[in-house]
Amino acid sequence: MNAASTLTARLLAERPRPRGIAGRRYAHWLAVGTVCLGAFLGQLTASVTALVYPALQHRFDAGFAAVEWVALAYLLVLVALLAPIGRLSDLVGRKTMYLGGFAVFGLASLGAGFAGGLGTLVACRAVQAVGGAMMQANSVALVARGVPGHAMRRALGVQAAAQGLGLALGPSLGGLLVAHASWRWVFWINVPVAVVGIVAGWFLLPRTRPEAAPALPRAAAGPVIGPVVGPEPDGGRFDLAGLLLLGGSTTALLLALSAASGLPLPAWAVAALLAAAVLCALALVRQERRATRPILAPGLVNTPGVRPGLAVALIGYLLLFCPLVLGPVLLAEAGLPTARSGLVITVLPAAFAVAATVGGGLLPRGWSDVARCRCGAALAGAGLLGCALLPALGAPAVLLAGPLLVLGGGLGLLLPANNALVMRAIPAECSAVGGGMVNMARSLGTALGTALPVLGVHLAGPAVGGRAVLLALAVVAGLAVLLSRPVRRR
Repeated sequence: MNAASTLTARLLAERPRPRGIAGRRYAHWLAVGTVCLGAFLGQLTASVTALVYPALQHRFDAGFAAVEWVALAYLLVLVALLAPIGRLSDLVGRKTMYLGGFAVFGLASLGAGFAGGLGTLVACRAVQAVGGAMMQANSVALVARGVPGHAMRRALGVQAAAQGLGLALGPSLGGLLVAHASWRWVFWINVPVAVVGIVAGWFLLPRTRPEAAPALPRAAAGPVIGPVVGPEPDGGRFDLAGLLLLGGSTTALLLALSAASGLPLPAWAVAALLAAAVLCALALVRQERRATRPILAPGLVNTPGVRPGLAVALIGYLLLFCPLVLGPVLLAEAGLPTARSGLVITVLPAAFAVAATVGGGLLPRGWSDVARCRCGAALAGAGLLGCALLPALGAPAVLLAGPLLVLGGGLGLLLPANNALVMRAIPAECSAVGGGMVNMARSLGTALGTALPVLGVHLAGPAVGGRAVLLALAVVAGLAVLLSRPVRRR
């Protein structure tokens, strides 16, 4: 074995926890806390970015349509890599891949803070997404490996709370950093969290495969972690063609939307991008029907209740992230300082996190998940209407916190209940694939929630275009009410 192979083997070798830690009664909660660091970091990055758009436009003398790719590049890479990294983690070990995700994320964040041009910043964000995918693809599996069965639900709830905390803290933290330091600190703040995650994971996460285990597929080497959460055992080749077609269709569509929003591309290029998006989508449908292990699993999508549930998941994250992107623009137009804008916007994800965690307990016990979905979607629509109408009535900008509170609370009721409906409709043996499709729908909703506000602002200006987008979203929330319906399974 040469030196390079020896070094690689040492880097990939997973070390067990020290005996003094592994023997503690609360050792599994230390592992959950480490996973929560990654969950917090991922959601913090998702919600903090919108607050730096105005500063980036000024610093790089770029339009809104160009600056939005700081978020879109991250989302597109994340959607493309979650599935393949999940399968690769079975080979090299989930602990190793998770710690590597912290390292990649931290280094990319450091580079993003030093970026001297918008293109460099977008490239660093794409690399950040590689690290984010390495963490997200393994977080639930690490909880399943390190927590006893009786504590599983509570542990996953703690992880969800960490995600909600990151999502809620992002706007206020971003506003303070931009106002009192620099936009660069929005990215540099990730570095110490990543360092703490690496150190904590090294000592507190359990080993997910034996130190001397060969890097073999699970079918040959056998399972080495407890409950399998993630890619199912190998039964065919990975659907690389489907992955490329999915990435091609979404990238082409978002580029076309960006061009319509002011990205300097000729008309023929926009037409070509739209044609490429349609052709890739049609080819994807054909590919998924004949693939051995399709990414989108047409048979599963056609299961009663799954397709509308995925549509509602996409709509929910569209309704969540569209105001997060649009809010800072509208508040800046109203003359509100960046730091105060961040505090106002924070109300939305904070209300979402609280409602998603404890909001269900405030509703009548006899309510079904369908009733909870409809109630949440109706509240979200009312909140969006309030956001659209208050500025038109001349109300102070800070009063937008009220409708944002209603919107966040409604989404916090809608999305958990919808997830329960989807997973209940999916056969138990397909839960991993179904969960992956839900995550994909969320990511696509987030990407559209980033692109559509920019289009509205470009076409009609912040005031008129922003209100038009919010009113359209209120209609979409009504569509979510109609899509939420009981499933009668045979």
